[in-house]
Amino acid sequence: MKLIATLMFTALFSAAAMAGQCPSLIGQIDQKLASAQIGEERKMEVQALRDQGQALHDQGKHAESVKVLREALGMLDSAS
Repeated sequence: MKLIATLMFTALFSAAAMAGQCPSLIGQIDQKLASAQIGEERKMEVQALRDQGQALHDQGKHAESVKVLREALGMLDSAS
């Protein structure tokens, strides 16, 4: 019984941690996009990923959201 309770607590805590990361990542993307020296096409790709990540976050799909948002940040970081 303790094992099940521990696993459930861990799962809930992990979901909450992921949920908290999304707004932070979105903020980082917005900040970097504002000053990024990248082409318009690349900027649109990053913005599309950012918007997709926001939508996933709003749907409660936080792990997927973090993955997409990190991809967008990676695109910005590699362009710098």
